[in-house]
Amino acid sequence: MASVNKVILIGNLGRDPEIRYLPSGQPVATFSIATTENFNDRTGARQERTEWHNIVVWGKQAEACSQYLKKGRQVYIEGRITNRQYEARDGSGKRYRTEIVAQRVQFLGAAGGRGAEAMEEPRDLPGADLPPPEDEDIPF
Repeated sequence: MASVNKVILIGNLGRDPEIRYLPSGQPVATFSIATTENFNDRTGARQERTEWHNIVVWGKQAEACSQYLKKGRQVYIEGRITNRQYEARDGSGKRYRTEIVAQRVQFLGAAGGRGAEAMEEPRDLPGADLPPPEDEDIPF
C-alpha cells in the first residue's frame, strides 16, 4: 500500500533563519514559523491557537532563505514531516524533535512586511526540486 508524507504550511517566521554548513560544505538553514487557527469554542467565544513548526532547508534554498527571510516574513513551505532523536548536550538523555524538511519554499508578502499587507508574487527558490542529502548528521 502506498503512503504519503506531505506538509503544506503558510505562516510567519518566528526568528531569522540560522545557516550552518556540514563538513561536506552542504548548507542547512533552520527557522521556525507560526501558523494561527481561529475558531469558536463550545460557548461560541472566538479563540485563536498558534502552532509553531521547526523548518529545515537544504542546499541553495537554505542560502536564499538565510539571505532573504527575516523574522515576521510570511512564507509558504511544502515538504515532509520528520522526527529525529539526539542526545542532550548536558548528557541528561535523549531528546526528540519534529521538523518539516522543506522541499519547496516561496517568499510571500513584502520583504519588510508581516504578511498580507503588500503581497507580491511568490518566488520559487533555486534548487527547489533537489532532494535533501542523505547525510542525517545535522550539526545542531
